[in-house]
Amino acid sequence: MEALYHQTNRLLQETQQCFQKLERSKGSNTNSIEVEIQVRIDSIISNCERLDILVHKEPVGRRQNAKIRVDQLKYDNQHLQAALRMHQHEVFRRRQEENEREELLNRRFTHNPTDQDTSILIDHSLQHNMSLQNANKGVDDMLLSGSGILENLRDQRNTLKGAHRRIMDIANTLGLSNTTMRLIERRAYQDKYILIGGMLITLFVIVIVIMYVA
Repeated sequence: MEALYHQTNRLLQETQQCFQKLERSKGSNTNSIEVEIQVRIDSIISNCERLDILVHKEPVGRRQNAKIRVDQLKYDNQHLQAALRMHQHEVFRRRQEENEREELLNRRFTHNPTDQDTSILIDHSLQHNMSLQNANKGVDDMLLSGSGILENLRDQRNTLKGAHRRIMDIANTLGLSNTTMRLIERRAYQDKYILIGGMLITLFVIVIVIMYVA
């Protein structure tokens, strides 16, 4: 087991050196280095599978330590696999960008002064009509929303009026002092102004939106 372990550990170190070569070779063809790395990674995986079997043949006192060493080899190899995948993905992305750039540079635009211009005008008209329809729909939705808000505010006003009357009736029944009555009335007036302010702000927002869309 010791010989196979050291052999696998050397493979790991050699694979890391291959990654250094890969880093220095950026911008050139790195396929051969990638193949070499993949072969070494596959060998490490195969060796780790054999080591897993040999671990169980170790004496009980050394088995746990042997398993930890093999797990460390697997862990390091997983990092190498992830690094290779990242490099391959980066190469693919870079080549794809180069192909797209080359395609844009080589593209030739043809211009037909009759059919193409007509098509552009039709497309522009369709887009304009769709924009108007979307704007009208947005205004309608805003008006419906504003109407609902105003209706809710009116309901709240009626509720406040009813609550104010009930409070006054209860206060008269309980015989509260004039100071307490004035405080209750002042709070009712404040709520009224807040309600009116909310209605005015809502109307102002609706008018601004309609003017902007129009």
